[in-house]
Amino acid sequence: MEQYKNNYKNKIVLITGGAGAIGSNLTRVIANAGAKCVIVLDDFSSSYQWNIPVMSNIMVVKGDITDDIVLKRVFFEKPDYIFHLAAFFANQNSVDYPEKDLHVNGLGTVKLLEYSALANIKRFVYASSGCAIYGADAPLPLTEKFTSLHLSTPYQITKSLGEMYCNFFYHHYDLPVVKPRFFNSYGPGEIPGQYRNVIPNFIYWAMKGMTLPITGSGEATRDFTYVEDLVDGLLRAGHFEEAIGQEFNLASGRETKIVDLANMVNKATGNSAGMKFIAKRKWDTKSRLLASVKKAKNLIGYEPKTSFEKGLKEAIVWFGKNWDSIEEDAAFTPGMSSAVREKNK
Repeated sequence: MEQYKNNYKNKIVLITGGAGAIGSNLTRVIANAGAKCVIVLDDFSSSYQWNIPVMSNIMVVKGDITDDIVLKRVFFEKPDYIFHLAAFFANQNSVDYPEKDLHVNGLGTVKLLEYSALANIKRFVYASSGCAIYGADAPLPLTEKFTSLHLSTPYQITKSLGEMYCNFFYHHYDLPVVKPRFFNSYGPGEIPGQYRNVIPNFIYWAMKGMTLPITGSGEATRDFTYVEDLVDGLLRAGHFEEAIGQEFNLASGRETKIVDLANMVNKATGNSAGMKFIAKRKWDTKSRLLASVKKAKNLIGYEPKTSFEKGLKEAIVWFGKNWDSIEEDAAFTPGMSSAVREKNK
């Protein structure tokens, strides 16, 4: 086992949002690495308990990260490491419910930092978002030196806010924080839904034989990053001393056009319904996303290993294996984004 994975053996690890796609995969790896206990804290507002591995050293606590009673319960277990992945996700959801976004992503993060500062933990890893905080005018490839105050959604604002609060607790309380910035996560574990990412939604619609809706021209690009590569980056972030106090991109370092993604999903699933182009969402101001992972490589030895083609195949295989649960829980209800409203006309 790699040294950085062995770091978690016989340790107690708290993972907020541990039932989500990244969280459930991280939970499995740390539990398999011999952790004494992995505590999954999740309110299941956008995730499901069936997605969490069933293992003797995994404890599941249902609760809200803004609830002091719940936080006292999980911190009573004296966690050594905290991976804060819970969030009110993501852009369109925050546009529809900005106060809820601030409550969860803002206050929830501050509360976790406060409890962590009192608990003398070894590492607080905050899941930031490179897709969110760089703004529309950042030069490509995106590097950690560029930040923007001109952000287009509350989610982007609160993800930036979380980093700033991490900086405060790092400087004022010497809390060992790390701030990896995720880019367009995809892979096994993500259930489709009205506020979820494009890849699980495309796979779901394609497997149901539906037309895939593309906002704008389809020429926009994203830096899709396979979930196992993100998990590897998180494990490294929790281990290497060089990462403390730092922010860095966790990405694939590769651009993929949305129209190419749609074609790949349709081909892989045998969907003949094709695609259609609809109006671009007002907040979607980024025509391209491509991240530099040079800093992460230098600091923690991060190197994405999964090709987009292989990762997409694995996601589709996971959908097939879990189709009944996915179809039962996939939710596209009123309040959905304009893209999905258009799709259902």
